[in-house]
Amino acid sequence: MSKRDYYEILGVAKTASADEVKKAYRKIAMQFHPDRNPDNKEAEEKFKEATEAYEVLSDATKRQRYDQFGHSGLHGGQDFHGFSNVNDIFSHFSDIFGGSSIFDDFFGQTSSRGRGRRRSTGTPGSDLRVTLKVTLEEIASGVSKKIKIKKHVTCESCKGTGSDGGSSTKTCSVCNGAGEIRNVSRSVFGQFVNIQPCSNCNGEGTVVDKPCRACVGDGRKLEEVTVKIDVPAGVSDGNYMTLRGQGNSGLRGGPAGDIIVVFQEIPHDYFKREGDDILYDLFISFPEIVLGTEVEVPTLNGKAKLKIDGGTQPGKLLRMREKGIQHLNQHGAGDELVRVNIFVPKKISVKERELLKELLDMPNIKISSGSGDDKNFFKRFGL
Repeated sequence: MSKRDYYEILGVAKTASADEVKKAYRKIAMQFHPDRNPDNKEAEEKFKEATEAYEVLSDATKRQRYDQFGHSGLHGGQDFHGFSNVNDIFSHFSDIFGGSSIFDDFFGQTSSRGRGRRRSTGTPGSDLRVTLKVTLEEIASGVSKKIKIKKHVTCESCKGTGSDGGSSTKTCSVCNGAGEIRNVSRSVFGQFVNIQPCSNCNGEGTVVDKPCRACVGDGRKLEEVTVKIDVPAGVSDGNYMTLRGQGNSGLRGGPAGDIIVVFQEIPHDYFKREGDDILYDLFISFPEIVLGTEVEVPTLNGKAKLKIDGGTQPGKLLRMREKGIQHLNQHGAGDELVRVNIFVPKKISVKERELLKELLDMPNIKISSGSGDDKNFFKRFGL
């Protein structure tokens, strides 16, 4: 089933500001909040759907990718596999409600769902940036490519926990389980508090009693893996897409980062791209352009025959419909534009020279002298 448009879900225009998007989401979230609609699956789904839309449209980078590529530009569309339950969604977006949890603003107190929420374990993994070179032929219709990259993956020996043989964890002795270190300094201007994540436990508040031997307690190892990338048809040089959750694995079970794939278009040997159209320069002889001919021209998926009418003027563009690049997230394709040029040989034989000279004085071959400086065609090229 195809996903609904995110702007439609929130009821805002594509030109809506960040504040308008935020206000629209807040209104829908309050209407379909699970605590206001207990045991109502439909309301819960609408709440999740609105949150999904807000996660994309509230982020400038994700919103730009969505506007360019639609759902396919978000690695198949956003989903909430990264959230274990609805409570994680509440915590993730609690900032727009101005409280420690989304429930505080709704009901003036902490909901039973929000109380006692445990500190998330593990440190999130970092994102990876990959430049993927693609040919014009691959861009024209889209392609799936596999690349090998080195990244941190979850340790199989300890399943990402970082502990050996299921050993337990203990409270960090440096931060006493807080996960952060507070340094208080005083000056003539008052008291300043500097808060930083604890370097001993990476902000987790706990440390492993007996670290895993395979990963030395990190819960991950550096390995070479194969990643499949589905390149949408119609992408341009510099466009990018995100493979969510396929970046570096986090420390000790932390969520994985993303892979940012930047597309680099390889220059073509004889096609020039103009949007979704492609331009091809065709060179034919003077007799062919005068008498007319049928030629075979290359396309992005083979060859095609093209008729050149007699008397076609040099520089004229002939259009071959939908022989160009498929439109991004749309039906149809661009065109192939064939520009007709005259081939002028650098060397000719004695016989060819004599035949050309015979044409010099023929009335239909002469170029008009309207400008006063024009010579006939062959004299212009030293023939």
